Amino acid sequence: MKKLATYYVFDRANTALTKVSKPIPPLRDGEILVNIRYTTLCGSDLHTYCGLRNEPCPTILGHEIVGVIAAISPDHSGLDARGNQLHIGDLITWTVFSSDPNSANYQPDIPQKNDNIYKYGHRQITEADDLHGGLATHIILRPHTCIRVLPKDISPAVAATINCAVATSAGALRLAGTITKKNIHVAGIGLLGLVSIAMCKEMGAKSIIASDINPARLELAKKFGATATIDLRETTSSTALQATVIDRFIDMSGSPEAMELGIETLALHGNAVFVGAVFKQRPTGIDAEKVIRKMLTIKGLHNYNYTDFSAAVDFIIENWQKYPFESLIERDFPLAEVNEAISYALTHKPIRAGLFINPSTEQL
Repeated sequence: MKKLATYYVFDRANTALTKVSKPIPPLRDGEILVNIRYTTLCGSDLHTYCGLRNEPCPTILGHEIVGVIAAISPDHSGLDARGNQLHIGDLITWTVFSSDPNSANYQPDIPQKNDNIYKYGHRQITEADDLHGGLATHIILRPHTCIRVLPKDISPAVAATINCAVATSAGALRLAGTITKKNIHVAGIGLLGLVSIAMCKEMGAKSIIASDINPARLELAKKFGATATIDLRETTSSTALQATVIDRFIDMSGSPEAMELGIETLALHGNAVFVGAVFKQRPTGIDAEKVIRKMLTIKGLHNYNYTDFSAAVDFIIENWQKYPFESLIERDFPLAEVNEAISYALTHKPIRAGLFINPSTEQL
Protein backbone atom coordinates (compact mmCIF):
# COMPACT_ATOMS: atom_id res chain seq x y z
CA MET A 1 0.00 0.00 0.00
CA LYS A 2 1.40 3.37 -1.03
CA LYS A 3 1.90 6.06 1.58
CA LEU A 4 -0.38 9.06 1.32
CA ALA A 5 0.44 12.75 1.46
CA THR A 6 -2.06 15.37 2.56
CA TYR A 7 -1.98 18.98 1.43
CA TYR A 8 -4.26 22.00 1.54
CA VAL A 9 -5.12 23.72 -1.72
CA PHE A 10 -5.40 27.48 -2.22
CA ASP A 11 -7.57 28.21 -5.26
CA ARG A 12 -8.74 31.81 -4.94
CA ALA A 13 -8.45 34.77 -2.60
CA ASN A 14 -10.26 34.87 0.74
CA THR A 15 -11.55 31.32 0.36
CA ALA A 16 -10.95 28.41 2.70
CA LEU A 17 -8.21 25.98 1.71
CA THR A 18 -9.40 22.49 0.82
CA LYS A 19 -7.85 19.20 1.88
CA VAL A 20 -6.47 16.70 -0.64
CA SER A 21 -4.91 13.31 0.08
CA LYS A 22 -3.09 11.31 -2.59
CA PRO A 23 -0.41 8.64 -2.93
CA ILE A 24 3.16 9.90 -2.80
CA PRO A 25 4.68 9.48 -6.27
CA PRO A 26 7.98 7.66 -6.83
CA LEU A 27 10.98 9.95 -6.59
CA ARG A 28 12.57 11.06 -9.83
CA ASP A 29 16.27 11.61 -10.43
CA GLY A 30 17.90 13.88 -7.85
CA GLU A 31 14.82 14.28 -5.64
CA ILE A 32 14.41 13.99 -1.88
CA LEU A 33 11.15 13.27 -0.04
CA VAL A 34 10.73 15.22 3.20
CA ASN A 35 8.26 14.74 6.03
CA ILE A 36 7.34 18.30 6.96
CA ARG A 37 7.58 19.03 10.67
CA TYR A 38 6.71 22.73 10.81
CA THR A 39 5.65 25.54 8.49
CA THR A 40 5.35 29.22 9.40
CA LEU A 41 2.98 31.59 7.63
CA CYS A 42 5.06 34.24 5.91
CA GLY A 43 3.63 37.65 5.06
CA SER A 44 3.69 36.77 1.37
CA ASP A 45 1.46 33.74 2.05
CA LEU A 46 -1.07 36.04 3.71
CA HIS A 47 -0.81 38.61 0.91
CA THR A 48 -1.60 35.86 -1.59
CA TYR A 49 -4.52 34.60 0.47
CA CYS A 50 -5.97 38.13 0.60
CA GLY A 51 -5.49 38.71 -3.12
CA LEU A 52 -2.74 41.33 -2.73
CA ARG A 53 -0.39 39.24 -4.86
CA ASN A 54 -1.06 36.67 -7.55
CA GLU A 55 0.08 33.08 -7.68
CA PRO A 56 -0.72 30.43 -10.30
CA CYS A 57 -3.64 28.44 -8.92
CA PRO A 58 -4.44 25.96 -7.63
CA THR A 59 -1.35 25.96 -5.44
CA ILE A 60 0.04 24.83 -2.09
CA LEU A 61 1.12 27.86 -0.10
CA GLY A 62 3.93 27.88 2.44
CA HIS A 63 7.68 28.14 1.91
CA GLU A 64 9.08 28.67 5.43
CA ILE A 65 9.44 24.96 6.14
CA VAL A 66 11.56 22.52 8.08
CA GLY A 67 11.35 18.75 7.82
CA VAL A 68 12.90 15.31 8.14
CA ILE A 69 14.30 13.30 5.24
CA ALA A 70 12.03 10.37 4.41
CA ALA A 71 13.67 9.11 1.20
CA ILE A 72 16.58 10.00 -1.10
CA SER A 73 16.66 9.07 -4.78
CA PRO A 74 19.60 6.78 -5.59
CA ASP A 75 21.29 9.25 -7.96
CA HIS A 76 21.25 12.20 -5.54
CA SER A 77 24.74 13.17 -4.36
CA GLY A 78 23.63 12.39 -0.80
CA LEU A 79 25.43 15.48 0.50
CA ASP A 80 24.29 18.81 1.90
CA ALA A 81 25.81 22.19 0.99
CA ARG A 82 28.64 21.69 3.51
CA GLY A 83 29.48 18.19 2.29
CA ASN A 84 27.75 16.44 5.19
CA GLN A 85 26.25 13.06 4.40
CA LEU A 86 22.46 13.08 4.28
CA HIS A 87 20.60 10.32 6.12
CA ILE A 88 16.99 9.24 6.47
CA GLY A 89 15.70 10.98 9.60
CA ASP A 90 17.95 14.05 9.32
CA LEU A 91 16.30 17.36 10.15
CA ILE A 92 17.00 19.72 7.24
CA THR A 93 16.32 23.16 5.85
CA TRP A 94 16.65 24.18 2.21
CA THR A 95 16.52 27.15 -0.13
CA VAL A 96 13.07 28.33 -1.15
CA PHE A 97 14.14 27.77 -4.74
CA SER A 98 15.75 25.19 -6.99
CA SER A 99 18.05 26.87 -9.51
CA ASP A 100 19.62 24.90 -12.36
CA PRO A 101 23.25 26.02 -12.84
CA ASN A 102 23.19 24.65 -16.37
CA SER A 103 20.69 27.31 -17.48
CA ALA A 104 21.96 29.67 -20.17
CA ASN A 105 21.57 32.82 -18.07
CA TYR A 106 22.62 31.38 -14.70
CA GLN A 107 24.57 33.79 -12.48
CA PRO A 108 26.08 32.24 -9.33
CA ASP A 109 25.77 35.47 -7.32
CA ILE A 110 22.01 35.64 -7.92
CA PRO A 111 20.78 32.05 -8.40
CA GLN A 112 17.34 33.19 -7.16
CA LYS A 113 16.93 35.17 -10.41
CA ASN A 114 17.71 32.31 -12.74
CA ASP A 115 15.49 31.48 -15.71
CA ASN A 116 12.80 28.88 -14.99
CA ILE A 117 13.38 29.08 -11.25
CA TYR A 118 11.45 26.50 -9.22
CA LYS A 119 10.05 28.19 -6.09
CA TYR A 120 8.53 26.17 -3.31
CA GLY A 121 5.15 27.44 -2.15
CA HIS A 122 4.68 29.42 -5.37
CA ARG A 123 3.83 26.82 -8.01
CA GLN A 124 0.69 25.62 -9.67
CA ILE A 125 -0.52 22.13 -8.87
CA THR A 126 -0.58 19.94 -11.96
CA GLU A 127 -1.00 16.23 -12.55
CA ALA A 128 2.78 15.86 -12.85
CA ASP A 129 3.88 18.47 -10.32
CA ASP A 130 2.61 18.83 -6.77
CA LEU A 131 3.97 18.35 -3.23
CA HIS A 132 5.85 21.63 -3.56
CA GLY A 133 4.40 23.73 -0.73
CA GLY A 134 4.57 23.84 3.05
CA LEU A 135 0.89 23.47 3.96
CA ALA A 136 1.24 19.73 3.59
CA THR A 137 2.54 16.61 5.27
CA HIS A 138 5.25 16.05 2.66
CA ILE A 139 7.31 17.98 0.15
CA ILE A 140 9.55 16.75 -2.65
CA LEU A 141 12.82 18.67 -3.03
CA ARG A 142 13.85 18.98 -6.63
CA PRO A 143 17.41 18.76 -8.01
CA HIS A 144 19.61 21.86 -7.49
CA THR A 145 17.99 22.69 -4.15
CA CYS A 146 20.58 23.80 -1.58
CA ILE A 147 20.18 21.76 1.64
CA ARG A 148 21.67 22.04 5.13
CA VAL A 149 21.43 19.50 7.95
CA LEU A 150 20.28 20.98 11.28
CA PRO A 151 20.87 19.92 14.89
CA LYS A 152 18.06 17.68 16.05
CA ASP A 153 17.47 19.73 19.20
CA ILE A 154 16.76 23.01 17.43
CA SER A 155 13.25 24.45 17.73
CA PRO A 156 11.33 23.42 14.57
CA ALA A 157 9.33 26.66 14.71
CA VAL A 158 12.48 28.77 14.68
CA ALA A 159 14.18 26.54 12.10
CA ALA A 160 11.24 26.94 9.71
CA THR A 161 11.99 30.65 9.35
CA ILE A 162 15.60 30.15 8.25
CA ASN A 163 14.98 29.66 4.55
CA CYS A 164 13.01 32.88 4.04
CA ALA A 165 13.16 35.61 6.68
CA VAL A 166 16.54 34.76 8.18
CA ALA A 167 18.30 34.14 4.86
CA THR A 168 16.85 37.33 3.37
CA SER A 169 18.10 39.30 6.38
CA ALA A 170 21.55 37.79 5.88
CA GLY A 171 21.43 38.93 2.27
CA ALA A 172 20.46 42.45 3.28
CA LEU A 173 23.43 42.74 5.63
CA ARG A 174 25.77 41.39 2.97
CA LEU A 175 24.65 44.14 0.60
CA ALA A 176 24.82 46.78 3.33
CA GLY A 177 28.59 46.36 3.65
CA THR A 178 30.64 46.65 6.83
CA ILE A 179 28.49 46.50 9.97
CA THR A 180 31.21 46.37 12.65
CA LYS A 181 31.49 49.70 14.52
CA LYS A 182 28.85 51.28 12.27
CA ASN A 183 25.60 53.02 13.21
CA ILE A 184 22.68 51.09 11.75
CA HIS A 185 19.06 52.09 11.18
CA VAL A 186 16.56 49.26 10.60
CA ALA A 187 13.03 50.27 9.57
CA GLY A 188 10.15 47.80 9.82
CA ILE A 189 10.22 45.59 12.90
CA GLY A 190 8.70 42.38 11.70
CA LEU A 191 10.61 39.11 11.64
CA LEU A 192 13.13 40.35 9.06
CA GLY A 193 13.77 43.53 11.01
CA LEU A 194 14.27 41.68 14.29
CA VAL A 195 16.62 39.15 12.70
CA SER A 196 18.59 41.96 11.06
CA ILE A 197 18.96 43.75 14.40
CA ALA A 198 20.24 40.59 16.11
CA MET A 199 22.65 39.94 13.26
CA CYS A 200 23.97 43.52 13.45
CA LYS A 201 24.51 43.12 17.18
CA GLU A 202 26.45 39.89 16.65
CA MET A 203 28.53 41.63 13.96
CA GLY A 204 29.58 44.33 16.41
CA ALA A 205 27.53 47.32 15.29
CA LYS A 206 28.24 50.50 17.23
CA SER A 207 24.55 51.34 17.60
CA ILE A 208 21.29 50.00 16.16
CA ILE A 209 18.23 52.22 15.78
CA ALA A 210 14.90 50.49 15.17
CA SER A 211 11.97 52.40 13.66
CA ASP A 212 8.34 51.36 13.26
CA ILE A 213 4.78 52.61 13.83
CA ASN A 214 4.02 49.88 16.38
CA PRO A 215 5.22 50.58 19.97
CA ALA A 216 5.02 46.89 20.92
CA ARG A 217 7.30 45.97 18.05
CA LEU A 218 9.75 48.66 19.09
CA GLU A 219 9.88 47.25 22.62
CA LEU A 220 10.52 43.83 21.12
CA ALA A 221 13.38 45.26 19.06
CA LYS A 222 15.25 46.07 22.28
CA LYS A 223 15.27 42.38 23.20
CA PHE A 224 17.05 41.64 19.91
CA GLY A 225 19.75 44.26 20.36
CA ALA A 226 18.33 47.64 19.36
CA THR A 227 20.05 50.44 21.27
CA ALA A 228 17.40 53.07 20.42
CA THR A 229 13.91 53.13 18.92
CA ILE A 230 11.89 55.65 16.93
CA ASP A 231 8.09 55.67 16.67
CA LEU A 232 7.51 56.82 13.11
CA ARG A 233 3.98 57.96 13.99
CA GLU A 234 5.57 60.72 16.06
CA THR A 235 8.44 61.59 13.71
CA THR A 236 7.46 64.18 11.14
CA SER A 237 11.00 65.18 10.22
CA SER A 238 14.48 63.73 10.25
CA THR A 239 15.40 65.44 13.57
CA ALA A 240 15.26 62.25 15.64
CA LEU A 241 17.77 60.52 13.36
CA GLN A 242 20.09 63.44 12.63
CA ALA A 243 21.53 63.25 16.13
CA THR A 244 23.35 60.07 15.04
CA VAL A 245 25.61 59.57 12.05
CA ILE A 246 23.74 56.81 10.22
CA ASP A 247 26.09 54.62 8.19
CA ARG A 248 23.71 51.88 7.09
CA PHE A 249 19.97 51.92 6.46
CA ILE A 250 18.02 48.69 5.98
CA ASP A 251 14.34 48.93 5.10
CA MET A 252 12.14 45.96 5.85
CA SER A 253 8.91 47.99 6.03
CA GLY A 254 8.24 48.74 2.38
CA SER A 255 6.85 52.11 3.45
CA PRO A 256 7.75 54.98 1.09
CA GLU A 257 7.78 57.35 4.06
CA ALA A 258 10.21 55.12 5.96
CA MET A 259 12.48 54.71 2.94
CA GLU A 260 12.48 58.45 2.24
CA LEU A 261 13.39 59.22 5.85
CA GLY A 262 16.09 56.57 5.86
CA ILE A 263 17.77 57.97 2.74
CA GLU A 264 17.37 61.54 3.99
CA THR A 265 19.26 60.80 7.20
CA LEU A 266 22.09 58.66 5.83
CA ALA A 267 25.55 60.13 6.39
CA LEU A 268 28.33 60.68 3.86
CA HIS A 269 29.11 57.47 1.94
CA GLY A 270 26.17 55.68 3.58
CA ASN A 271 24.59 52.51 2.25
CA ALA A 272 20.88 51.72 2.00
CA VAL A 273 19.29 48.35 1.27
CA PHE A 274 15.60 48.13 0.32
CA VAL A 275 13.94 44.77 1.01
CA GLY A 276 10.34 45.34 2.14
CA ALA A 277 8.77 47.05 -0.88
CA VAL A 278 7.45 43.96 -2.63
CA PHE A 279 3.90 45.20 -3.14
CA LYS A 280 2.28 47.99 -5.13
CA GLN A 281 2.42 51.44 -3.54
CA ARG A 282 3.12 55.05 -4.40
CA PRO A 283 6.55 55.85 -5.87
CA THR A 284 9.26 56.58 -3.33
CA GLY A 285 10.73 60.09 -3.61
CA ILE A 286 14.51 60.41 -3.39
CA ASP A 287 16.51 63.64 -3.58
CA ALA A 288 19.05 62.78 -6.30
CA GLU A 289 21.28 65.75 -5.46
CA LYS A 290 21.72 64.51 -1.88
CA VAL A 291 22.42 61.00 -3.12
CA ILE A 292 25.16 62.41 -5.33
CA ARG A 293 26.69 64.87 -2.88
CA LYS A 294 26.70 62.36 -0.03
CA MET A 295 27.88 59.62 -2.39
CA LEU A 296 25.20 57.22 -1.18
CA THR A 297 24.72 53.65 -2.35
CA ILE A 298 21.18 52.26 -2.67
CA LYS A 299 20.61 48.58 -3.38
CA GLY A 300 17.58 46.34 -3.62
CA LEU A 301 17.34 42.71 -2.55
CA HIS A 302 14.81 40.07 -3.55
CA ASN A 303 15.26 36.68 -1.87
CA TYR A 304 18.89 35.61 -1.34
CA ASN A 305 21.80 33.59 -2.67
CA TYR A 306 23.53 30.45 -1.37
CA THR A 307 26.05 32.37 0.72
CA ASP A 308 23.19 34.16 2.48
CA PHE A 309 21.37 30.88 3.08
CA SER A 310 24.36 29.23 4.74
CA ALA A 311 25.07 32.37 6.80
CA ALA A 312 21.45 32.24 8.01
CA VAL A 313 21.72 28.58 9.00
CA ASP A 314 24.94 29.22 10.93
CA PHE A 315 23.47 32.28 12.64
CA ILE A 316 20.37 30.45 13.89
CA ILE A 317 22.29 27.38 15.01
CA GLU A 318 24.54 29.60 17.11
CA ASN A 319 22.01 32.17 18.34
CA TRP A 320 18.46 30.79 18.38
CA GLN A 321 18.53 30.45 22.17
CA LYS A 322 20.45 33.67 22.77
CA TYR A 323 17.54 35.81 21.54
CA PRO A 324 13.79 35.19 22.10
CA PHE A 325 13.19 33.76 18.63
CA GLU A 326 10.75 31.12 19.87
CA SER A 327 8.44 33.83 21.23
CA LEU A 328 8.04 35.26 17.72
CA ILE A 329 5.91 32.30 16.67
CA GLU A 330 3.06 33.57 18.79
CA ARG A 331 0.71 30.64 18.24
CA ASP A 332 0.83 27.35 16.41
CA PHE A 333 -1.86 25.06 15.06
CA PRO A 334 -2.04 21.48 13.82
CA LEU A 335 -2.02 21.27 10.04
CA ALA A 336 -5.69 20.21 10.02
CA GLU A 337 -6.53 23.68 11.41
CA VAL A 338 -4.78 25.58 8.62
CA ASN A 339 -7.81 27.79 7.93
CA GLU A 340 -8.02 28.76 11.59
CA ALA A 341 -4.28 29.55 11.53
CA ILE A 342 -4.69 31.87 8.54
CA SER A 343 -7.65 33.59 10.17
CA TYR A 344 -5.65 34.07 13.37
CA ALA A 345 -2.68 35.51 11.48
CA LEU A 346 -4.86 37.97 9.56
CA THR A 347 -6.81 39.06 12.63
CA HIS A 348 -4.09 39.26 15.27
CA LYS A 349 -1.09 40.08 13.04
CA PRO A 350 1.53 38.13 15.01
CA ILE A 351 5.17 38.14 13.96
CA ARG A 352 4.47 34.56 12.86
CA ALA A 353 1.82 31.88 13.28
CA GLY A 354 2.86 28.31 12.62
CA LEU A 355 1.57 24.87 11.69
CA PHE A 356 2.98 21.66 13.06
CA ILE A 357 2.56 18.23 11.55
CA ASN A 358 2.06 15.34 13.92
CA PRO A 359 3.40 12.22 12.16
CA SER A 360 1.26 9.86 14.23
CA THR A 361 -2.03 11.45 13.18
CA GLU A 362 -1.47 13.36 9.95
CA GLN A 363 1.04 11.28 8.01
CA LEU A 364 -0.06 7.87 6.85
